[in-house]
Amino acid sequence: MPECQNCGSFVTRSYARVFTPNDVEDPRACPKCEDVVREGATVRKARSKRR
Repeated sequence: MPECQNCGSFVTRSYARVFTPNDVEDPRACPKCEDVVREGATVRKARSKRR
C-alpha cells in the first residue's frame, strides 16, 4: 500500500495515482502533512498555518 514519504501515513491508491508522477508509487506529502506543501518536484515548509 502506498504511504506518504514525509510522515509515513497510509494513503489510498487513488490518492497516490493522482498526486504522484507515473514512475513514483508514494506521494511526497499527504493531507495529514499540515506543515508542508508540495512545490514543483520538492516539498517545503508551509509559510502559513493550515486549518
